[in-house]
Amino acid sequence: MFNPTRDQVRQFFTEAWHKHKAGGVLTSLETMAVDLMREHPEYHADLEDPEIANADFSVEQGRTNPFLHLSMHLAINEQLSIDQPPGIKAAYQSLLATRDHHEAAHIIMEALGEAVWESQRLGTPLDTEKYLDLIRRHATSR
Repeated sequence: MFNPTRDQVRQFFTEAWHKHKAGGVLTSLETMAVDLMREHPEYHADLEDPEIANADFSVEQGRTNPFLHLSMHLAINEQLSIDQPPGIKAAYQSLLATRDHHEAAHIIMEALGEAVWESQRLGTPLDTEKYLDLIRRHATSR
């Protein structure tokens, strides 16, 4: 299993963005990442700033960590592509009935963050049923 360091993740995103801006040839994973980066213009300056690539993003700063955010998008895309956990694809489709794909992904991201936080807090495996339930509740809340 691939388990990159924080620096490797940040390097991946900044290099993919640089290659994209320079018109370079991208791998399929870089293409997926660039597509996500293009949907987040608020991160473009961060991706071009070497200082940001080394920055810490504490809650107290009130800034979203662009690398974590983009990584979560990639993870969610992977989950949807293989329907893992089983049922996430259907839950996503339910969200799309009332939202665009990006807003739906952000709802899933929020649910994933909550499920991971709870798993870490309790020292238990990720509760995939709770994760899916959080997503489904949003699908029926509009």
